[in-house]
Amino acid sequence: MVAAAIEVAEAGMAAGELPIGAVVLMGDEVVARSHTRDRGAGRRLVHADLLAMIAADERLGYAARPVPLALAVNLEPCVMCLGAAMTLGVADVFYALESPGDGGAGIAANWRNSPDTPFFRVPTMTAGIHRAQARDQFRRYCATAPESGFKAWARTLADLPDR
Repeated sequence: MVAAAIEVAEAGMAAGELPIGAVVLMGDEVVARSHTRDRGAGRRLVHADLLAMIAADERLGYAARPVPLALAVNLEPCVMCLGAAMTLGVADVFYALESPGDGGAGIAANWRNSPDTPFFRVPTMTAGIHRAQARDQFRRYCATAPESGFKAWARTLADLPDR
C-alpha cells in the first residue's frame, strides 16, 4: 500500500509538486488517493494525506464500514494530518520516510485515548516501508526543483541517514 502512495507521489512530482502521495484503503480497496498540491493550488492546507482523506470522507460519509480504514503515505503525516486521520477513524497509518521537523508519529506514540471519545483514537503507526525509495524521490526532486523553501525542506528529507 505504501508502494501505491509512492506511485501517486511520482505523479505529483511530474506535475511540479513535492513528491508526497497518499492513498486511503478500506480493506484491499483504494477508496481515495492524492498527491500534495501546494504549488499548483498556491495554498498551504493541501497536503496529500489530507486531500486523500477528504476524498475518502466525501465518498464514504457516515456509512458503516465493513473494515477499518488505513492510510498509506510516502512521508510521515504531519500533526494536522494525524488529527484528520483520527477524526476520519483511520485505524492504521503506514509510511515510508520520517519527517523529523513536523511528523506526527511522536505525538501518536504518546497519545492517551480517552474513554469519553471512543470515536477519536490514535491510529497504529508503522514506519519505514519503502523508506529508501521515498528518500530517493526527494533526492530526485531536489536535483531538478528551483530553489525555494520547499526545496530546502525536501533536501533535509533527502539527506536523512540510512537506518
